[in-house]
Amino acid sequence: MKRFSYYKVAACTPPVSIGNPKANAQAIIDLLYKLPEDTQCAVFPELSLSGYTCQDLFYEQILLKGCQQALEDILLHMPTNRVVIVGLPLVIENKLYNCAAVCFDREVLGVYAKTYIPMYNEYYEKRWFSSGKEIPENTTINLCGKEVPVSNQILFQDKTTSACIGVEICEDLWVTIPVSSRLSLKGANILCNCSASNEIIAKENYRRDLVIQQSAKTYGAYIYASAGPDESSSDLVFSGHDIIAENGKLLAQSTFQDPSDYIVAEIDLQHLEQDRIHIKTSQEEAAGPIQRIEFYSRPIESIELKRSIDAYPFVPTQKEKRLERCQAILQIQAQGLATRLKKIHGTSVVLGISGGLDSTLALLVCHKAFEMLHLDPEGIHAITMPGFGTTKRTKSNSHALMDLLHVSSEEISIVPSVNMHFKDIHQDPQKHDITYENSQARQRTMILMDLANQYNGFVVGTGDLSELALGWCTYNGDHMSMYAVNVSVPKTLVRYIVESAALQARKNGQEDLWRVLIDICETPVSPELLPPDPDGKIAQKTEEVLGSYDLHDFFLYHMLRFHESPEKIFALCQIAFPATKKETILKALETFYSRFFTQQFKRNCMPDGVKVGSICFSPRGDWRMPSDACRDLWLAQIEEIRESQ
Repeated sequence: MKRFSYYKVAACTPPVSIGNPKANAQAIIDLLYKLPEDTQCAVFPELSLSGYTCQDLFYEQILLKGCQQALEDILLHMPTNRVVIVGLPLVIENKLYNCAAVCFDREVLGVYAKTYIPMYNEYYEKRWFSSGKEIPENTTINLCGKEVPVSNQILFQDKTTSACIGVEICEDLWVTIPVSSRLSLKGANILCNCSASNEIIAKENYRRDLVIQQSAKTYGAYIYASAGPDESSSDLVFSGHDIIAENGKLLAQSTFQDPSDYIVAEIDLQHLEQDRIHIKTSQEEAAGPIQRIEFYSRPIESIELKRSIDAYPFVPTQKEKRLERCQAILQIQAQGLATRLKKIHGTSVVLGISGGLDSTLALLVCHKAFEMLHLDPEGIHAITMPGFGTTKRTKSNSHALMDLLHVSSEEISIVPSVNMHFKDIHQDPQKHDITYENSQARQRTMILMDLANQYNGFVVGTGDLSELALGWCTYNGDHMSMYAVNVSVPKTLVRYIVESAALQARKNGQEDLWRVLIDICETPVSPELLPPDPDGKIAQKTEEVLGSYDLHDFFLYHMLRFHESPEKIFALCQIAFPATKKETILKALETFYSRFFTQQFKRNCMPDGVKVGSICFSPRGDWRMPSDACRDLWLAQIEEIRESQ
C-alpha cells in the first residue's frame, strides 16, 4: 500500500563479544542486512561496539581505538537511506563518555553522550564515565575522519519524513525527568534508547510499562534496544528485552521467554503529529538550548504494513478486557446521570423503550444510576410507543425488559395521534417518505417530554455516537432530550455493553433477563418507522440504507481520533475488512462524509451527555464545526480513489 506517514523502526540485539569491537561491528552489520529493506531507523544497545560489561577495560586505549575503527567498518558497510544508532565509549577533552553515534548514509551525523551515570547497587559507571552535562556547548570531535557535534541535548531531524530523532541511554529514562521528556518538548517524536538493562525478578514488567508510559507522556514513539544474554555470565544476566511503543500502545517486544535478535514496527507519524497539534501542553517548550542536526532521507513510496489494524477500534479484542471496558463505561454513564439527578434533587426520569440496543442501554444506565442513589426503580418511567413499524419481537422485548427491571412501564400507541397529525398537515399515510418517518419520531419525543412534566422528571435520551456522526436521528425528535447518556458510545460498542450486562445477569442467576438482553443484541438495528414485511419482521434495516455500522465506526474513529484522509482510511479499511468489497467500502465512505458534513447542525445543539471515551461531539467541549462547512474536498478524494480502482 501507499506509505502515507509510516516510519519503520527496529530495535536490535546482536550477539556481543566483550572487548572485541571488530566482531561486534560485524554482528551489527550482519543484523542490519537481516532487517526489512525499507527499515528507516535501527537502534542497537548501549556500548554495543565494546560490550557494556568491559569494566576497567574501558581504560585501555586499544579498546577505545578499536571501537572507533569498528564504527568506521559499520559506516563502510551499512545500508544506505537508514539511520543506525550504535553505542560506544568516546574520549572527549580528557574525559570518557558513554555515547551513541547516530549514523546515516555512511557518515556520523552526531553523537549523544549519556546524561545520568548510575552509581548504585550493581551499577558502577561513574568509575569510568562522565556525564554528558559536562560537555561544553557546541563541542565537536573528530570521528571517522569528520568533525561531528557531540552533546547530551541533540536532535536529528529528517526533513523528508518529519521524523525527529532523540536519543538517550539506559539510565536517562529511569530518572524523575527523563532526557527523552526534554527532547520531546523540543520536537523529538522518535525516541531511541540504547540500553543495557540487566534482568531481575519483576523488572521486565516494570521496564515495559516504563517505556509504554513514556511514549504516552511524550506523545511519541519509543524504541528501546537492550543488551542480550551474551553480555554477561558473571554477576548479571541480560535478556535482550527490546520494546517498541507508540503513544501508550505496545507495538512489538522481545523477551526472555520469546527472544529475538530484532523487532520491527511501523510508527504512524501522522498520529503523533495530530495529538501534539491537538494537545498543545505536550509541546510547551522546555528551557535550555538544543542542537538540531538536519538530514534528508530518500522517499520510500510503498510499505507492506505489518502493524495490526483493528477492525473494531472502539471494542477491545480480548473478551476479559472487553467485559471490563464495558462495565467501566456503564459505570461512567450511570455516574453522570446519578450526579445530574443528585444536583437537581430529582427522583424521576422518563425514557422511550423500543426494544432496540440504544434504548436498552439507556434503561440499564438509568437502573444503575437509581441503584447508586438508592432510589426506587419505579421512578424510572419507561414508555413503549408502538407505531406503524413496530414488530412483535421488539414490542415483547420492551415489555419483558421493563418488567424484569421493575420500572414503571406504560404503552402508548402513537398510531392514532400520528394519523391525526397527517390529516392536519395533509400527509398521505400511504406515502412512506421522510415526513412519514419523522412525524412518528417527533410524536414520541413530545409524549416523553409532556410525561416528564407530569412526573416532575426529565427525559433521558437514547441516541448514540454513531447516529450523531451520521445525523441518523430526527431533529427535535429522538435527537433531543434533557440528558443523553449514550452520546459518546459508538454503535459497535453499545451491543457489547448490553451483552456484558446480559452476562452479568446470568452470573447473578437472572436467566430471564439474560435471555431478553441477548435477543435484543441479536435484533437488526432499525428505527422501525416503516411497516413490517408480510411476515411481521423488521423491514427497515438501518445498515441496508447507510451501510454497515462496523465500517462507519471504523471511519469515525480514524477521522475523529487522528484526522486521517479518506485515501488513508480506505487503505486501512481494506486491511481491517479483507472480505469486504472495495466498492462497498467506498460507497459507505462516501455516505459517511456526505452525512457527516451535512448533519453538523444537529450536533451543534445536542443536549448534555456524559463523555466516556476519547471521541465525543459535545459542542461545549470536544467538537466544534460550522454547520455550513463544505464537504467537496473529501468527496473529491473519494472520487479519485474510485477512478483509480
